[in-house]
Amino acid sequence: MSEADSDYQVAVVGGGPAGLTTALYTTRLGHDTVLIDRGGGRAAMMQDTHNVIGITEETSGNELLQTAKAQIESYGADTVRGMVSDIDGSAGSFELAVGEESYTADRVVLATGFADERPEPPLPRTGRGLHYCLHCDAYMFVDEPVYVMGTGESAAHVAMIMLNFTDEVDLLLRGEEPEWSEETDRQLRAHPVDVIETEISGMNTGEDGWLESFEFEDGTTRAYRGGFPMYGSDYNADLADALGLERTDDGNVAVDDHGRTSAEGVFAVGDLTPGHNQIPVAMGEGAKAGIALHYELRAFPKSLDELDGEDVDPASTPAISDDLREAARRRDEVEPAAADD
Repeated sequence: MSEADSDYQVAVVGGGPAGLTTALYTTRLGHDTVLIDRGGGRAAMMQDTHNVIGITEETSGNELLQTAKAQIESYGADTVRGMVSDIDGSAGSFELAVGEESYTADRVVLATGFADERPEPPLPRTGRGLHYCLHCDAYMFVDEPVYVMGTGESAAHVAMIMLNFTDEVDLLLRGEEPEWSEETDRQLRAHPVDVIETEISGMNTGEDGWLESFEFEDGTTRAYRGGFPMYGSDYNADLADALGLERTDDGNVAVDDHGRTSAEGVFAVGDLTPGHNQIPVAMGEGAKAGIALHYELRAFPKSLDELDGEDVDPASTPAISDDLREAARRRDEVEPAAADD
């Protein structure tokens, strides 16, 4: 963070894949950007990265995020570790409170995501038998015994979806009554899914920490390689609510195709918004929002109304700030040397 200047064109709140990609685009497109991140998040919990082209599977979420953070800093973005407690103002003049500090920005991007609702223990470690992303991790369980936990519509449907990958699927109610519709119940019962009503009493794991089996209160033990808890999402939407943003019936922040929210000057990207909760999807949303922000904030071309018969003063170009110009010079100096090596 530059001590001399706390004013930005773009402030991104949240340091997951969506927020980082937004900051990457706005910075490379010549807009002074600050990314404020409290740390943690769903991506940071990933032990392996799946479905991100060009990223090897053994890359952890933290490695992915740290590499991305270093990348945006190399282009001149500022990063701040802290939690935004409040946002006040309007387009062109937002003020973000972070502890005892405050930052001002013309535009704000919320990339605060959500937290998965976790079932009660006993549970295996996340990524070692407890998995939250069907599209990321279903492939891991081809021909393996799998559980799905939950009592709602989503749990029933995910259990049926997993039959595309394995013929051993259990739906664990954990002593609760199912809440899905009668139609879904008829559909579920027509599929080879075992519905286990009794509660879990214990768990067994291997030396590598992977789940091996659950023990149940009726005295049975059932083997599993892993599975998916389906208990919903807790959206990190306090700032969205403080800004009066429109939210959907599912709790997401409503956005247009480029991340614009119902409040002028405020964008939202990633898991906070409707759609699939996937890293590549979040990156795409960040890229689209970054480009849209560039269209709103770039200085040139001036419209005829803005020119009002006058020519653009050559001294006003380039419009990119001195800080970003200096960052570009540094990259130009370093990259050829790396290539020579």
